[in-house]
Amino acid sequence: MSAMEIVVALMMVVGVVGIVVPVLPGLLLVVAGVVLWALEERSTTGWVVLGVVAGVYLAGLVLQWLVPGRRMKRAGVQTSTLLAGVVTAIVAAFVIPVMGLFLGFPLGIFLVSLAQTRDHKEALRATGHALRAVGTNILIELVTAFTIIAVWAVTILFVT
Repeated sequence: MSAMEIVVALMMVVGVVGIVVPVLPGLLLVVAGVVLWALEERSTTGWVVLGVVAGVYLAGLVLQWLVPGRRMKRAGVQTSTLLAGVVTAIVAAFVIPVMGLFLGFPLGIFLVSLAQTRDHKEALRATGHALRAVGTNILIELVTAFTIIAVWAVTILFVT
């Protein structure tokens, strides 16, 4: 492996970690690694791989937008509730370092749902649906990242 390929592989590892622990833009790091590699490679193979990766990335983005959103709408969870969860997560990240981000999102969704419905069970149900949607989103992002990594790795190992 060349030095560039090692750098790209490290970017991909950090990107996958960034997907699971949402501190870094994980999927973008994985794609950025392929872009760097394609720019260094400067061959038809590099550009074809970059095109395939761009297609996989766009498909992943569309799925991230469609799948969890539809489930949330079917469950009756409003977009404003999700936004409140995100805002609470950001505030909690500063108040409780490291864990605040993970605690703030469900807490925000629960509190907003509770304020809207005045029913603990309904608020817990909405929180559960939101957390499942986030899990689905992370899973879609991981599958997208691993597909991109597989395309790149197969190219590195067997084509170039």
